[in-house]
Amino acid sequence: MALITVENIYKVYNMGDMPLEVLKNVSLEIASGEFVAIMGPSGSGKSTFMNILGCLDKPTRGRYILDGLDITGSSLTELADIRSRKIGFVFQGFNLLSRTSALENVELPMVYSHVPNNERKQKAVKALEAVGLGERIDHMPNQLSGGQQQRVAIARAIVNDAPIIFADEPTGNLDTKTSIEVMTTFYKLNRDAGKTIILVTHEQDIANYAKRIIRFKDGEVVCDEINNKRTEAE
Repeated sequence: MALITVENIYKVYNMGDMPLEVLKNVSLEIASGEFVAIMGPSGSGKSTFMNILGCLDKPTRGRYILDGLDITGSSLTELADIRSRKIGFVFQGFNLLSRTSALENVELPMVYSHVPNNERKQKAVKALEAVGLGERIDHMPNQLSGGQQQRVAIARAIVNDAPIIFADEPTGNLDTKTSIEVMTTFYKLNRDAGKTIILVTHEQDIANYAKRIIRFKDGEVVCDEINNKRTEAE
């Protein structure tokens, strides 16, 4: 059974008298443990599609089945509950609290889930160790490099043991060397921990870390292929 199934998804925004069709009849499946890159030019619909998959938005029409559950008609409260249990997010801008340590930033999702203090700390330390930052747990964001800040964000995304990670242009603010470090972290989480990773990027060298590349244009999938030029990380 596929982890993610979308059937005939449309997303339409009302722009005055002119409806804007951002997604058009998108259907695909993503299996558990896949590493998928979603590509396309600006305005192609790739970020809108990720927001729907990540339960941050709802399709105008179509069907979305996540882990065997049809969530098409779920309420915003139900979608928030699904996100907290199944999904972690990593964004281009890191979204860390500036006056809060790496450890406390990673603990944050568990605060909202009412996880006890001791358990929160143990899980946060484990997540930071998983991304190679076990010795930086007390550092503030301004004491960390851009790549280290992004790895803190990745630790925050995995701390609740969510099976799916959505990453929206996670290397967009990073130089080439640091981008490689971050993508190596994603690669290992996919290979070693079995995380399903769905990555939005416009950079081919970043997409090449994925096993599969889906390309959007004008709201439609125009290419869905196995990546035979996959970059292998150590």
